[in-house]
Amino acid sequence: MRIFRIATYNVNSVRSRLHIVIPWLKANRPDVFCMQETKVEDKNFPAHEFEDSGYHVIFRGDKRYNGVAVASLEKPEGVRFGLDDGDTPDSDRLIRGVFSGISVLNTYVPQGRERESEHFAYKLKWFKRLRAFLKKSYSSDQPLIWCGDLNVAPEAIDVHDPKRLMGHVCFTPEVREAFDLVKSWGFLDLFRKFHPGEGSHYTFFDYRAPKSVERGLGWRVDHILATPPLAGKSTGCRIDLDTRLAEKPSDHTVVVAEFNL
Repeated sequence: MRIFRIATYNVNSVRSRLHIVIPWLKANRPDVFCMQETKVEDKNFPAHEFEDSGYHVIFRGDKRYNGVAVASLEKPEGVRFGLDDGDTPDSDRLIRGVFSGISVLNTYVPQGRERESEHFAYKLKWFKRLRAFLKKSYSSDQPLIWCGDLNVAPEAIDVHDPKRLMGHVCFTPEVREAFDLVKSWGFLDLFRKFHPGEGSHYTFFDYRAPKSVERGLGWRVDHILATPPLAGKSTGCRIDLDTRLAEKPSDHTVVVAEFNL
């Protein structure tokens, strides 16, 4: 039996967050570390910093927006980028591969901007495309992890003020239904497996709200989900709030899950 550890982190610019990421990797040594919103062109990605820390790293990004990357202790296999249904691939929003024998899907789901905008319609469509992609590419009876900044708070307990925030593009009936459609393909929410009750369990705290962490003004929009064969072997899932309290932090936290394989 061996322990497999995976973490996900919306870094909100990987180059601006290296002072958090690299020490965290050295201290925690996850097998796989998924990143979103890296905000850097591939030619400028700080690969050497990861490699010097003992990690392989794969990435796809743009200069100002989006961007995904995965650092892993073992060299990944079967690496691919984007959706392959003939529509816009969004290769800087989805990266997948096999890491230490485990299939991992790391995504940065569109945020949606405004509920009546084309961006929100695109977000809903993106979830539908992802569901079709899963059906074509994977089987729910096989080990698979889906993680990342999914830009959805699935339940009322996942936001600090559900009555006021209802209607936000990350907390509407439409987006929750779209997320549930993907989840129903065969995923279990690992954090809720270990923390089923209410509480201030949040992964995003807006920069614009003064002392948002201390006041508990958060959202749980970063997730690690797994198919039943893996979920049954999970031993824990936690939010590392210290990464949000660090100097010059991302507005998101690190989320970590562990498995006994």
